[in-house]
Amino acid sequence: MTLALTLIGVDFTSAPRPAKPITVALGRLESDTVVLQQLEKLADWPAFESLLARPGPWLGAFDFPFGLPREAVVDLGWPTTWPELVRHCAGMGKTAFRAALDAYRETRPMGKRYVHRVTDLPARSHSPLKLVNPPVGLMFLEGAPRLLAAGLSVPGVHAADPHRLAVEAYPGLLARSITTESYKSDDKRKQTPERRVARVRIVDAICADRSAAGLALEATQTQQAALIDDASGDSLDAVLALLQAAACALAGAPHYGLPPDFDPLEGWIAGA
Repeated sequence: MTLALTLIGVDFTSAPRPAKPITVALGRLESDTVVLQQLEKLADWPAFESLLARPGPWLGAFDFPFGLPREAVVDLGWPTTWPELVRHCAGMGKTAFRAALDAYRETRPMGKRYVHRVTDLPARSHSPLKLVNPPVGLMFLEGAPRLLAAGLSVPGVHAADPHRLAVEAYPGLLARSITTESYKSDDKRKQTPERRVARVRIVDAICADRSAAGLALEATQTQQAALIDDASGDSLDAVLALLQAAACALAGAPHYGLPPDFDPLEGWIAGA
């Protein structure tokens, strides 16, 4: 069954557009190797929703927070089960959601404004309450409701279609197992030769199975060049998410490599 799975890695944005699309890496497992089949660019929400609707079996790793910190949810009086929380936040809309998080942070002491999920600490990821640089809270607001509406199963969080599975990815976690150097920027002024060298280092490592994923990437020279040449890092991040999807697929049901006791309201980052 694992070998028949399509694997999907998704580098997400809360505002997809032609200049900054959602980037998708598609692949498959062959033993302990992940074969990169193609990269896709999704420039709007209908294209992303069409991806979620593709027939299974597939397992996708998506680079956005699936949940919010339980502490904040309880403090705000919001629903404490995942489907109800997601529906509640989606129903608020972006303006009210942003205002609620802004107001909540103001009630917190300085230095502790941003509550984290349990998984954010080992992953060293941003709090989903953060709305700028990067706007991960808005990524939750745009991404999680679409997962729920598409009828996907989120292992340990939400049971729906068993043939379409979604796990939370964080490409930076995997990249840091290779190098601590910055490897990407959306700012063209910061797309430096040093960052390109870091991307070369990451691509070389994942193709030689020298990352925390424990899997090798099989990619053509043309594909490897595309990962290196994309100075935004979006293509490389999608492939790193693809490797995280593959590791979850190899771990298998029911937990797909996630801790069996994680909080189903908060979710968990694959590999953290």
